[in-house]
Amino acid sequence: MRLDRPAAILAAALVTACAAGTAAPSPTPSPPPASALPSLAAVPDWPTYHGDLARTGTPPGPQATFASASRDWVTDGLDGDVYASPIVAGGLVLVATENDTLYAFDAVRGTPRWSRHLAEPVDASTLPCGGIRPVSGITSTPVADVAHGLVYVVAFVRPGQHVLFTVDLAGGVRGSRRVDPPGDSPLTEQQRGALTLSGGTIYVPYGGLLGDCGQYHGWVVGVPASGGANTAFQVPCHRECGLWAPGGPTIDPGGDLWVASGNADNTTTFDYSDAVLRISPSLTLRDWFAPANWAALSRADLDLGSISPVLLDNGLVWASGKEGTGYLLRQDHLGHIGGQVATGPACSSFGGTAYAAQTVYVSCSGEVIAVRVDPSGPGFSVRWRQRLDAPGAPVVADGAVWVVETGSGRLLALDPADGHQRYAYQGGSAVHFVTPAVSGAHVYAALARRLVALRVQVSG
Repeated sequence: MRLDRPAAILAAALVTACAAGTAAPSPTPSPPPASALPSLAAVPDWPTYHGDLARTGTPPGPQATFASASRDWVTDGLDGDVYASPIVAGGLVLVATENDTLYAFDAVRGTPRWSRHLAEPVDASTLPCGGIRPVSGITSTPVADVAHGLVYVVAFVRPGQHVLFTVDLAGGVRGSRRVDPPGDSPLTEQQRGALTLSGGTIYVPYGGLLGDCGQYHGWVVGVPASGGANTAFQVPCHRECGLWAPGGPTIDPGGDLWVASGNADNTTTFDYSDAVLRISPSLTLRDWFAPANWAALSRADLDLGSISPVLLDNGLVWASGKEGTGYLLRQDHLGHIGGQVATGPACSSFGGTAYAAQTVYVSCSGEVIAVRVDPSGPGFSVRWRQRLDAPGAPVVADGAVWVVETGSGRLLALDPADGHQRYAYQGGSAVHFVTPAVSGAHVYAALARRLVALRVQVSG
């Protein structure tokens, strides 16, 4: 629904009223959106981190053969760093910045459609630790409800509150509400993991700041899209156990959430640190797994929770973390401590994964690897390794593995068969863990505070 100017002013006033006590100002007005292009109706949606609830990073349908790629368009500069993935909904590419601004661009032509400065971000110098500077605002990937024409985004708002904003695809702010975890200080909780929308609930994960300062825990907050009280799950440890993986919760067909936790400050009694957790839609713990050396992982800050769990086609789960060990687990029985069905060397995993054709593509501290899962096993083997400078999480589309090399600011296309480079676009710079989005013949990535769109040609 488009808002005329009086209605937009009234909507902004209502948002400010409903967010009383959140210090979230009214959105900055911007020109009304242009009328939709006819071609936008055919633009495939990519409404969440890596495209779907399972976080596969792969669009539906058969894979084509990569032929070539070229830059299609680049936007003007955005007003802050971009840690979140772009998403695509209703023919728009949506991208959020650390300055608490949400932008919408025409997915085909790249023309600006609207922008909303939702709030004033937190001055990073006021936080007890952390690595995002000079301000901390929107860090996680938003999620779109395409059927209802809405997008949900969490902004970190001065003086230090996490606020969930509901914005329609015409750029109007429909509402806002605080979503801080109960009981912990918002100043020591970081909302890095991607939002997800499942069964009418927006799930918001939390971990700690870089440096693990303060009394914080891993949390998932559940926010009913239709209104009502929030629910929450806390990893039941003394301190830490953050759920910080950029991919956020993975959702299975039954609606259960799969997350992996980081290290804890306790290494004597197991308290669900460095664990894969299966959580019900109502946010109760259903099952869990932890490596036998969980205590050593915590002592050395070798989080198992540096990527989200990967749900595989054959009833298995892939998990790996900073230590460099890969685990295959059974979805129907995680086995608790030491309960894996297969394990072996993988890589020091950071950021995220993509999954296609029984192969998990994993971003690592200095490489991307392709892990082939044996469907008759269980077992796995590393098919190839490609050295890269701090790669973000990969996606697989148009016959290529697409990854941002954050150390160099390049957007790369790798051959899925052996990992060799097929194409490179020099974007200038990128922040940690960024990942592309895919829609039709386009690949989108946030580089050097600009949104870049590549057009891909395929054969076969």
